[in-house]
Parts: sequence; structure tokens; C-alpha cells
Amino acid sequence: MTGEDPNALWAYDAAVIARHFRWRWWTLGTRIVQILWWLGTFVLGLKFDQWFRREEQNRQKRASQLRQVLIDLGPTFIKVGQALSTRPDLVRKDFLEELTKLQDQLPPFPTPLARAIIEAELGYSPEEIFSSISPAPVAAASLGQVYRARLFSGEEVAVKVQRPNLRPLLSRDLYLMRWAAGWIARFLPLNLGHDLTLIVDEFGIKLFEEIDYLNEGRNAERFAANFKDDPTVKVPSIYWPYSSHRVLTLEWIEGSKLTDAEGMALDNLDQDRLIEIGVTSGLRQLLEFGFFHADPHPGNLFALADGRMAYIDFGMMDQMDQDTKETLVDAIVYLINQDFERLGIAFIKLGFLTPETELGPIIPALKRVLGDAMGARVQDFNFKTITDQFSELMYDYPFRVPAKFALIIRSLVTQEGLALSLNPDFKIVDVAYPYVARRLLLGETPALRQRLLEVIFKDGQLQWQRLENMLAIARSDSNFDVLPTAGLGIRYLMSEEGLHLRRMLLLALTENDRLHTEEVQRLWALVKDDLTVDRVLGAAWGAFTTYSLEQAEQLVPGMGELRQVLQV
Repeated sequence: MTGEDPNALWAYDAAVIARHFRWRWWTLGTRIVQILWWLGTFVLGLKFDQWFRREEQNRQKRASQLRQVLIDLGPTFIKVGQALSTRPDLVRKDFLEELTKLQDQLPPFPTPLARAIIEAELGYSPEEIFSSISPAPVAAASLGQVYRARLFSGEEVAVKVQRPNLRPLLSRDLYLMRWAAGWIARFLPLNLGHDLTLIVDEFGIKLFEEIDYLNEGRNAERFAANFKDDPTVKVPSIYWPYSSHRVLTLEWIEGSKLTDAEGMALDNLDQDRLIEIGVTSGLRQLLEFGFFHADPHPGNLFALADGRMAYIDFGMMDQMDQDTKETLVDAIVYLINQDFERLGIAFIKLGFLTPETELGPIIPALKRVLGDAMGARVQDFNFKTITDQFSELMYDYPFRVPAKFALIIRSLVTQEGLALSLNPDFKIVDVAYPYVARRLLLGETPALRQRLLEVIFKDGQLQWQRLENMLAIARSDSNFDVLPTAGLGIRYLMSEEGLHLRRMLLLALTENDRLHTEEVQRLWALVKDDLTVDRVLGAAWGAFTTYSLEQAEQLVPGMGELRQVLQV
């Protein structure tokens, strides 16, 4: 086996794959005919609909046909369909919903082949490794299938076996996709032709990571280490002696899929609590760890009888560095503040636009499409609405969704959709907003905590509506205790780092050297239901203890009046 044989590749390398297939036209010819036949049939159907004016009537039929075509074309195209289901910059909106059905219910490959792969990879027959193993797979996906088994030591396990000859098949299809992308990119409008070969390469990198089961096992253990102190999240253990690049043996998870309302009811599980666990754990992955599960569809999330949520399938993971996290928070802050010029710059930093993009025509479009995204209240926010509104820009301007953010969007929208299927009245911000506020106060860097100031203050003015919204949502969460979060805020205010915030708060409460008493009363109304008078006085006055009383009154003429009002 040469170094240029795709069978030897465990990481995607476009150059090696190109050298291997460049002159193997006898291998590529049949596949090209298959692809052209299936995709041509689909395209011809679309044209017939157009010619005979049956587009609206056959819209759902064509979407279903596209899904079946991708299944018929095999694993690479199934993964393409799954990836495209979160790419509004590449796919018509009406096809996205049908493509999301490619997550499960896929045809399995024969069990004798799976048994042969286990023996070839582990060096022993299944009977020598397991005291029992199911005669047929219990689940089948695009890249492999799962058997239920028991070790001789008694542990019940899931045995994940990769589809046969997968790497050569994927390599061949990726080579053809990359070759086609280079030819057709110049004929596609703006975003569709923008770095199309790069999009194929991004897809290939993640796909090769996903088919390396040793990499998946390491991902699972890293994910488990992040949540080791979280009693609400379960991650299956990996049995390394019985695992390889193509076989993964892990702890069997006994539970109900989150779409199985009947199963959860039998276990007397609180669906709203499971939603909260899912949203909070998802936010922790993005904002705390930067290492996130990019495929949290219902088949990969289970509700356990003891109330925990279990994650499985760690093949599709990604890492977000600190700079990217902070830039992402910047973009959210700019959206809240409707600062679309800076939002455009943030999109360039995040890779949604190229550095040479002229922002002049784009800024009015961002304002038009995203200007009302937050709604009158923060409770009105949802990720699906933002995604749908943003997709309107994709065909008119040179936007693209970087692979990393396609995974983030997929993760957020999938979790929100799953939550809504359990509770149609669920608002993701009801859980997310208080959590994000705490995370900003506890941010790893001063730069991250600074974003909180930009949300609460705009142009030096305290944004009362946003503060009221934040506290209203916090109060609506029965599990949210305002006192610890207030304590964090007070400690931050009293620190050297909080000096700027102290001054901004004082200036917000004073104007033209005179304190506006109604502003203080409004602030009092926000907190009086959560804190006793003594605690409010201690918190309010303790926040300014860096200054003596005399210094504070000299710096801000209204400070003495502030003390009098608070003591009333």
C-alpha cells in the first residue's frame, strides 16, 4: 500500500487524492455516469415542472426526490445532504427541511460484512470478543451501523462498525466534487461560486475526521472530561481494547430518544427540565469549552431514566478558539445594538465575508434584513428566525458560511428545533439569556466581560429596557437565583477592572450635575423584589467603595443625593 493510496489516509489530503485518481479514468468513469444519471434525472424533473408550470404542485415531491437521490448515490452524498441542510448559502430554503431527514433510517449493509470487518480490525472473531452480539444492527447511519453486544466481563456495549471500503469511496467522490467545483465555480452567482473548492476541502477534512473511530473515541473522552462535574450530562465510556480506526466499542446507553414522548412519560421525566439541560450544556460547549458537539440531532441525544441527558456519536466535533468566541460575541452585541457597520466588520473577521469585500452596499441590506431580528423584547428572539432572515442575503451578496459556523448554526438550530418539538411554547432565550449574562461576568478574559457593558450601555447611556428584559427573564426561571449573579456583579464592580463600569453607572444616574431621582427609583424597582433593603444598600454602596464617600461626592455631584435616596 503506497503513501498515495486513499486506503492509507486517515486525514484528508486533496493533493494525495488527486495524484491517486488523476489518471484512473476507468475507476472514475462508471461513477461519473452514476452521478450524472441520478442528478440528471432530478434536474430534468425540475425542468419539466418549470416547462409545464407545475413547480408549486410538485415542490414537496422534488424535495423528497432529492433526498432519495442522495441516498442512492451513497455515503458521500448522504453526508453532503446532511451538511447542506444547514447551508442556506448553498441550498434553496424549501429543500432544507427534507434534507434534515437524512440523519437516520438509512439502509444497513450485510451483517456478514460487518463481522468480517470486526475480525480484520480487532484480530478476533466477534464470538471471541463478545459473549453475545445482536444478529442484526440496531441502528444504521451513513458511515456505519451499530450492534448491541455484551463483553465476557459483563458490560453491555454498543459496537459501531464502519461501512466497507468507505475511504476509497469517499476519496473518489471528493476528487470528482473538487474537480467539478473548479470548473463550475466561475459560472455560479456570487456566493455560490465563492471559494467553492475550499468548501469541498472543508467538507472533506471534517468527513475524514468523522470516519476515524479512534478520533471519535478521543473526542468522547475530551467531551466527558469537560462535563465531569456536571451531574446532568452522561457520556458513554470507550472500551479501547476493542476499538480501532473502523470499529468503536463503547458503553451501551439505555434511554429514550428525545423525540420519544411516550418513553419519557413512562419514566416520569420532566421534558422542560431536559430542554434546560440540553440548552445549558450546548451553551457551555460554545462559551466555556469552545469544543462542541456539531450533530445534536434526536438520534444522538437520549433521556435517561434518572433524568440525565446522554450524548452519543462524537465523530462530528469542532473547536472554537478564544478569539473566535470573542468575535462571535461581538457580532451578537452589534446585532443587539443595531451597529451594522461594526457587524459587517465582524462578519469579515469571522469569515462570512472576504477582507476585500466592499461593505458599503451590504450595511443597508444587513439593517433591512436583521434590523428587527431581536423583536421588541429579547424573549422574541430565536435562532431559526435569525437563520431564515440571514439566508435572504445569501443570493444577493457575497456571503458564505464558513464550515465552523455551519456546524455551530446546525447545532443551535437543531437543539432549538428539538426543544420546540417537546414544548411548542419554549423560548431558547428563557434559558440562554440568564446563563449568558453569568458567563459574561465570569468570562475568562476582561475582553469577554467587556461585551456585557456594550449590551447594557449604548453611546454612554444605560439601556433600561435591556436591563429590565434581562431581569424579567431571570425571574421567570424558577431555578435562577439572582443573588449569586448579583454577587458576581458586585465583585466585578468593586474590582480594578470594574472602574469603567462604576463611572458609567454613576454618569447614567446623573445628568447636568443633578441626580434624576426617578432613575434611581426605577433601578430600585428592578431589584427590590429579589433583594432585601439591607442587601440593596450594601450592594449599591459597596459597588462604589473604591472611592471614599467624600471622593465620590466630589467626582459626581449627585452622589450625595444618591445616598439619601437609597436610604429612604
